[in-house]
Amino acid sequence: MTRVVYLNDNFVKENEACLSPNDRGFIFADGVYEVTKYYKGKAFRMNDHIERLKRSLNEIGIHFEGIDKLESISAELLKRNKLADEDAGVYWQITRGVHQRVHHFPKDIQPTLYAFAQALPSATEKLQKGIKTILREDIRWQRCDIKSISLLPNTMLYNETVEKGAGECILIRDGFVTEATHSSLIAVKNGILITRPLSNLILPGITRKVVMELGATHQIPVEERLFSKEELLDMDEVFICGTGSEIMPVVQIEDHSIGDGVPGQLTRNIQQLFTELTR
Repeated sequence: MTRVVYLNDNFVKENEACLSPNDRGFIFADGVYEVTKYYKGKAFRMNDHIERLKRSLNEIGIHFEGIDKLESISAELLKRNKLADEDAGVYWQITRGVHQRVHHFPKDIQPTLYAFAQALPSATEKLQKGIKTILREDIRWQRCDIKSISLLPNTMLYNETVEKGAGECILIRDGFVTEATHSSLIAVKNGILITRPLSNLILPGITRKVVMELGATHQIPVEERLFSKEELLDMDEVFICGTGSEIMPVVQIEDHSIGDGVPGQLTRNIQQLFTELTR
């Protein structure tokens, strides 16, 4: 079955969707995106995703008037692609629009909205056993708080990850852990959840926010602070989290085992609490 996508006010077959080569998303990666997960047809934290999208748009000065339509567009994409009762992800991408190639932000152009839905099942085996990660210098730009479509550094690092048979790449900037290529990172030491404070250097992850809320609700201490590579390797537990990753245990970083080399108990507890929210 040919997938149905949404492009600028129209639902069309994917192979019939036409985008101008002068779209600034194509020329400059001048745009932002979001991915929202649906569990059996029900969106998880839709409002948070919409608010983060609004923030990203505002930070790069794109005025988009169709935010209120995103939820209904997503529902229709799920329906048309027979995903309404499945675990699925809906991707939204908004670029500044079509214009001759200039290095400033042109005025009075219409943003481009592209959206699609696809199956997004949980990675059950990895969630149970945990994953190995590699560790690399954070080569991304200085505004990682914006969910930009300009992801070449992320994809370069993640491609190396795949080539090495690992599940993610943890990033280090100026000696301190930031996050992973497409996930937030949380560590555990002495029963305390530890994560880097929000800043321009990390994305304000929705699942990260959920984990911190779970900590507050269930009396699990949370610390937002910087920590080094050496501290990371000495943590009792480590997990990444995100819309696609969910709560993913990290059991090995490079050649170093984390804890006993199996998912830790607090990570398991957070997984269970997260599953109760989503299921």
